[in-house]
Amino acid sequence: MKEAVRELPLSRPWLDEREEELVLEVLRSGRLSLGPWIEKFEEQIAERVGAPYAAAVSSGTAGLHLLCRIAGLGPGDEVITSPLSFVASANCFVVEGATPVFADVDPVTLNMDPAAVEAAVTERTKAIVAVDMFGYPCELDELRAIADRHGLALIEDACESLGAEYRGRPLGAHGPSAVFAFYPNKQMATGEGGVVVTHSEEEWQLLRSLRNQGRSYDGDGGWFHHVRLGLNYRWTDVQAAIGLAQLEKLDRILELRNAAARRYEELLAPVEGVEAPTSDDSEHCRSWFVYVVKLASELDRAAVMDSLRREGVATAEYVPCIHLQPYMRETFGFGEGLCPVAEQTAARTMALPFFSQIEPGDQERVVGVLRASIA
Repeated sequence: MKEAVRELPLSRPWLDEREEELVLEVLRSGRLSLGPWIEKFEEQIAERVGAPYAAAVSSGTAGLHLLCRIAGLGPGDEVITSPLSFVASANCFVVEGATPVFADVDPVTLNMDPAAVEAAVTERTKAIVAVDMFGYPCELDELRAIADRHGLALIEDACESLGAEYRGRPLGAHGPSAVFAFYPNKQMATGEGGVVVTHSEEEWQLLRSLRNQGRSYDGDGGWFHHVRLGLNYRWTDVQAAIGLAQLEKLDRILELRNAAARRYEELLAPVEGVEAPTSDDSEHCRSWFVYVVKLASELDRAAVMDSLRREGVATAEYVPCIHLQPYMRETFGFGEGLCPVAEQTAARTMALPFFSQIEPGDQERVVGVLRASIA
């Protein structure tokens, strides 16, 4: 009888006794939401990324949506974003009625090409949602210059990039409001949740109100005094407790993920037909979110992925282009050829198992199976 194959997951959060300890404290306190743990987390993560203000929310998507709401985006407005990202990068403003405009990506960094962004600006453009794809910082200064030149709002989707640095400073410290997310496959995991970091006290006050049904925090009117249309994008103290434990070991998480990425790079170097992610340079320091490789065009990606899965190695397409998703085609009429670099990249990339505590032996197994699948 054939021995069962041990399954190797695509991702796994690093949780231990510290998370259990802090969650238990919250449970024993009887205060599960709108409590002091959230404020403590906000203070610590703001300090960590070099921003004066932080507002925790129920997801990264929620944070992006609130920034789009604050920017006043709506019907008739165009917003430029990346076609190579998770759908939330566009959904956050489409839900407000704005129209997505996709600027093609750089083939090396996989972030939006600033020249493509500039070319996409029209008299209807009102904002740019910049994406730090796979934890690699986007060309933030160039995008900010474009936004300033045309009077556009600039929102940074850093949901995959907590811990990354651009030109020597952490993402979140550069001025534009940024959003980080804590889904279980992220560097820091709380189950669900996200945080908006901002350098504007006025925006911070709006975020706190909008995430809690538009409630007023000016001290007048009482608990049920709602001064604007808001949403329930609240976080919980249980999640904040997990987040505080994760923040305590964030440096170690980033170190382990960096080491795992270097190990993959070394193992993949002799494998023909497989291209590793771009390396850091003097201006870009990646925070490793996923490990995505690009296959040579002559390889059959579907067959390669099937081979990995048969051997118990998880993999996934990372990521399909947003503009080619069914609802985007149906709503806006997008089709192939709009963003050729992103489309070619999306057709050839795949994620390998990657998480903070992945074992070197498991990485060797992954690359061995990958090598055999393309031989």
